[in-house]
Amino acid sequence: MELKRKYEKKIKEWYRNSKNALLVKGARQVGKTHLIRKTLMDEGCDLFEINLIERPDAIAVLEQANTVDDLIIGLSTISEREITKGKTVIFIDEIQRYKDMVTKIKFLVDEGSFRYVLSGSLLGVELTDLDSAPVGYLSTIDMFPLDFEEFLQTANVSVDLVESLKSSFVNRTPVMEAINNKMMELFTRYLIVGGMPEAVSVYAETKNINAVMKIHNDIMALYKMDFTQYENSNKKLLITNVYEIIPAELLKQNRRFIISDIKKGLHFDRNESTFLWLKSAGVAIAAYNVTEPRIPLKLSEKQTLFKLYLSDVGLLTSTYGLNAKNMLLTGNKNLNAGGIYENVVATELISKGFDCYYYNSNRLGELDFVIEYKGKVLPIEVKSGKDYTVHSALTNCLNNKEYEMDEAFVFANCNVSKVGKVVYLPIYMIMFLKNDDISLIVDDITF
Repeated sequence: MELKRKYEKKIKEWYRNSKNALLVKGARQVGKTHLIRKTLMDEGCDLFEINLIERPDAIAVLEQANTVDDLIIGLSTISEREITKGKTVIFIDEIQRYKDMVTKIKFLVDEGSFRYVLSGSLLGVELTDLDSAPVGYLSTIDMFPLDFEEFLQTANVSVDLVESLKSSFVNRTPVMEAINNKMMELFTRYLIVGGMPEAVSVYAETKNINAVMKIHNDIMALYKMDFTQYENSNKKLLITNVYEIIPAELLKQNRRFIISDIKKGLHFDRNESTFLWLKSAGVAIAAYNVTEPRIPLKLSEKQTLFKLYLSDVGLLTSTYGLNAKNMLLTGNKNLNAGGIYENVVATELISKGFDCYYYNSNRLGELDFVIEYKGKVLPIEVKSGKDYTVHSALTNCLNNKEYEMDEAFVFANCNVSKVGKVVYLPIYMIMFLKNDDISLIVDDITF
C-alpha cells in the first residue's frame, strides 16, 4: 500500500514557500528518497534526480563545478534529462558521498537558477558541523520510521476516531472499553511490525510476519555493513558489538547500558565515540541520565550514564525472534516486555522532537523517562504488566516540592484515569505526546 507520511506536508511547505535548499536526514530505509520523489512529483515538480552511489561519476562533477553553468553542463553529460533554469528542482541523493556539497550549496542558492534537495544517510556522522552549515540557505528535516499514528493506516483507522482518542488524552477521560481494547491490539501489532516503511507495506499487504522479519534482518545487516564501511578499522568490531548487545541490555532490570557487558575491562571514556557514532547514524537512541529533574534538563545531563534503544521497535522485537512476537500477540505473561515498551516510547519521543533523559537516585528511585513538556519537567513511567499503579520512584519525585512537578504520566496496558498528580494512559496514547514547538502537523493525513 502507498503509505502517507507526516513529512509530506513539510516537504510541500518547503516547495511552495521557501527559496532555501532542503536537506532530508535520517537512517537508512526510513523512506527518504521515495517520499521526496513522490511528494515533489505530486506537486507537479520538474525533478532532476541523481544518486551519488549509483552514479559516482557525478561526484567529480560536483567537486569541479565552480559555477552553476559548470554544474548543469556536468550533470547533462551523465544524464539525458533536460535541466531548465527557473523550473527544474535538482535532487542529489546519498549526499554523504560528497558531504562538501552541503557547504557548497550557499553559492548555488544565492545564484537562484535552480532549487535543490539533498538527502542521505549517516549525515549525523558525516556532517558533524551541520548545525553551523550555511545558516539561512539550508532547511532541514529529520526523518524517522513511521510512528504509531502513521501505522494506523494499515487498519484504516479514521481521523474521527483518532481525534476522539486525542480528546480523551487531553481531557483525561476514559475510552470506550471496546475501542480501547482494539487500539491496544493495534499497538501490539506495531510492536511486532515497527515503522520501517518496507516492513509496514509488506505487513499491510500480506500480514506475513516471517516476511516482515526478513526485511528487518536485511535492514540490520545493511546497518552493520555501514559500521564497517564508514568507521576506522579498530572500531568496526566494537560498534557492531555495541549495536548487537542493545536488545540484551534492554532485558535487564534497570536497562542501563553497561559497556563492560561487551568485554571485561572496557571503559566508556575510551570508547565514547562508538556510542555517539550509533546515535549520530540514527540507528540507536540514547537516553542520558540527569542528576536533577529540573529545567533545563541538559544542564544536569551525565553522558557517561545512559540507556540505548534501537531506532525502530520492530527491529528490536525481530532480534528476540518469532516466539517473542507470538508471546506479544497472545499476551503471554512470561515475556519480559518492559524493555520493548520503553523502546517504543523512546522512538515516539524522539520522532516528536523531545530529548530523552532518565533520572536515578539512590534515595528516590528511578524514573524511566523525564522530558521537558509545556515548560515543565514531565516524569514518565512505562509499565508492561498489571501492577502499573505501583511506582514508588514516581511518587517520591512528585512529593519532592523542589522538583515542582505538576503531573506525571504512566503509560501502560490500561484505560485513561487520574489519581492525584498521576495520569494513567493506555500505552498507545504516547502518539499524542508532542513537542508543541516543533511537532509536525498531521491534519492532512487520512486513514
